[in-house]
Amino acid sequence: MAPGAPLSAGLRCAHRLLAEAGIASARVDAELLVAHLLADAEGRAPGRGEVAAGAITGRFTVPAGYAELIRRRAAREPLQHLTGRAPFRRLELLVGPGVFVPRPETEVLVDEVSAHLAARRAEAQGSEASGSEPPGSESAPDPAPLVVDLATGSGALALAVAQENPGTRVIGVERSETALAWAERNARRVAREHGVRIDLRREDARDALPGAEGTVEAIVTNPPYIPEDAVPRDPEVARYDPPEALYGGSPDGLAIPTAFLERAARLLRPGGLLVMEHAEVQAGAVAALFRDRGFHRVRTVRDLTGRDRATAGLAPGYPGERAESAHPRDERASAP
Repeated sequence: MAPGAPLSAGLRCAHRLLAEAGIASARVDAELLVAHLLADAEGRAPGRGEVAAGAITGRFTVPAGYAELIRRRAAREPLQHLTGRAPFRRLELLVGPGVFVPRPETEVLVDEVSAHLAARRAEAQGSEASGSEPPGSESAPDPAPLVVDLATGSGALALAVAQENPGTRVIGVERSETALAWAERNARRVAREHGVRIDLRREDARDALPGAEGTVEAIVTNPPYIPEDAVPRDPEVARYDPPEALYGGSPDGLAIPTAFLERAARLLRPGGLLVMEHAEVQAGAVAALFRDRGFHRVRTVRDLTGRDRATAGLAPGYPGERAESAHPRDERASAP
């Protein structure tokens, strides 16, 4: 894989080395690393299809530094650390050491928040059209609803929610100084490229936003939830994701998610949404935690692979709560 050698041979060699290292996405990673090295000064890179076609036609040769990146990827350094980028929804985020790399399976949480905000807007518009105040009008949607991302990390969820829901106020809360610095970089980049702005706070999610109790329309969170004695299967996670973003603080991994849930219950306005990611095996336990704290319409959300990825529920106090309490439902929702 010497620089300047035919790229077709370089890709075959890289694919073999990565596959031997146990990387399931060996071919994709080999092509993406070429694309990363071929990016121009403004960061525009060829797509994977363009790389593959250029290897066949001879348009591209092995770029300088490729062998070193393949060596590091074969040692299971995350692809996103090597490129410095991680795609999430419609955004490309900056990532690196000290921050959790956002995963595609987390994207369904954004759908839940967007659907809730759309439903609340529709309720408000319906009330205006009828000229009457709905029952429990004290919880009518704010013209600029507030969404909070607890443990925002890179800012992925907060920024995606803000970009896809114009006019929404979004606050990202993060305890780690290092992770918050990545979120701030991403917030500046997204503001420059998309005109979207969020507010970032360095606070512990377990007692975040004092004084904002009862004012938040939706809370989204991907808390640490791995049981404290478990070891992640993938070396990319075990070696490189920050432990404070992984481990849930108890044998079942649910101590920290429970604390997040309790704080969310205080911050949410009546009928406000909480959607929380968790492990597939924790779905039943997390749903029970929601119900124990008075949440209604509690349901499990499946990701694009069909796995139980998150739990969603509405905070107590919204109109119709009493009727639903007599007929609790256990719903499951799949990613659209």
